[in-house]
Amino acid sequence: MPTPQAAPVIGGGTALAGVLGDPVRHSLSPAMHNAAIAELGLDWAYLALPVAAADLAVVLQGLEAIDCRGLNVTLPHKQAAAALARELTPLAQRLGAVNTLVRRDGGGWLGANTDVEGFLAPLRGLAAREALVLGCGGSARAVVAGLVELGLGRIRVAGRDSTRLGRFLASCADWAPGLEPLAWEPGADGQPDPLAEALAGADLVVNTTPLGMASGGDPAAAARSPLDPAQVALLRPAATVYDLIYIPRPTTLLRLAAERGCRTIDGLEMLVQQGAASLRLWSGRPDVPVIAMRDAALARLGAP
Repeated sequence: MPTPQAAPVIGGGTALAGVLGDPVRHSLSPAMHNAAIAELGLDWAYLALPVAAADLAVVLQGLEAIDCRGLNVTLPHKQAAAALARELTPLAQRLGAVNTLVRRDGGGWLGANTDVEGFLAPLRGLAAREALVLGCGGSARAVVAGLVELGLGRIRVAGRDSTRLGRFLASCADWAPGLEPLAWEPGADGQPDPLAEALAGADLVVNTTPLGMASGGDPAAAARSPLDPAQVALLRPAATVYDLIYIPRPTTLLRLAAERGCRTIDGLEMLVQQGAASLRLWSGRPDVPVIAMRDAALARLGAP
């Protein structure tokens, strides 16, 4: 059972860090980061900071002015924050999106992306040649970058909107020229189903869509899945299925995949590892307590 963390003592010298998003009140990041901050002995407090898109630029200026120590950035601000950063790391520049802002000595923010590091953490040592990515939104860019780093021989990206899928592949062409687009729709009568073929051959399937994420406003949301049971049944039991969603645990997709015998990974470890990487950048400390962050996230989720 995770040990509850004592509430931080906030005084006149306490520095601010936080996460910007809209909405952001549901975020597990404050629980994770404040647990790590307490263990590191830093006089910081990490808050969830709801920011509307129209206010992002002025909020970043204000947080810089009050010596905010670092920021995470979540939806829908990752691309806008990249445009507002004074400088970008090579990876953030390639992806056109940041999830971490670091104070620069010369003023302004350095935009970094630790999502790729977080995504890869549970995949180190994976023996895979073919991957199928479901979805072509912002999260898919970080996933594809990670898969390129792993050196997979074949990466296919499935999207329901062919125009959007084409734009996605074009935006990745300079650094992931071998991506293959895949129509996310049944083949015509008598024609092969390209998605079925990809599922049967994939060593790794990654869901980057929000299908299956729990929603307080939609009780049926958590029961949904990007793949139906017949599609999951096409997977080889040796395949790995990775769902970036972590609420509920497991998602319907991962439950179906586990019943098929597949290895399953949810998005919680990605969240923990990207957060730990961000805190290393802000604090300069290599000893960020990842276990404390994971335990705090699990406790917030109500895990046993």
